[in-house]
Amino acid sequence: MLFLITQEHTPETCPIDAGGREVLHEKPGNVPGLEVLAAYGAYSEHTLYYVVEADNYEAMDKFLRPGFKRCTSTITPISQFLGE
Repeated sequence: MLFLITQEHTPETCPIDAGGREVLHEKPGNVPGLEVLAAYGAYSEHTLYYVVEADNYEAMDKFLRPGFKRCTSTITPISQFLGE
């Protein structure tokens, strides 16, 4: 299934000086059953977006676990829009 993950953090917990956005998630290659299809940042809003394909919730939990003390995450199931 496809999911949109939205990660938000405060300016005080921003990872910019602690390794960047990569400290907020596990390396995708280390998470069986999860593939990051796209990643975007609205950096001035302290918000990150990931489009992922995951086999199950446990894979997303493992992917997001490193950021649990710095940010909140919203996981939204999505589908590809197929135009007419």
